[in-house]
Amino acid sequence: MLRAAMLEWIGPARPTLPLVIAMGFDGLDTFSDEVMRLRSALEHRAAMTVQDWHRVLMGAEIVFVSDVVGSGLDWPITTGFSDASTIAMLRAIQRKMPRWRGSVQFNITEGGQAVIANPERPTA
Repeated sequence: MLRAAMLEWIGPARPTLPLVIAMGFDGLDTFSDEVMRLRSALEHRAAMTVQDWHRVLMGAEIVFVSDVVGSGLDWPITTGFSDASTIAMLRAIQRKMPRWRGSVQFNITEGGQAVIANPERPTA
């Protein structure tokens, strides 16, 4: 689903410069290349920084929901994922991800990797 979300930014979605900046990218001129780099990293299960994971998650959330700049109502048609399954997957990912704001769930190492602060914490 995350790979499909990244591909939507190259296809039907139409990002604006303020949105791209808010998602943590440098600008529209490099956005497509960065999105494809992230999609490739997901596909090859390559290591990604916390910032990359935030970009992927926020990009997926926006492209899925927004009918203005994202796929919105066309999401199930263009990706093959239903709204219900996408929401379930996004929530599962959100529970595993460090938040933009501080969280008691994760610590960030000096190398930028997220480490679960309490592995005994329930995930659902």
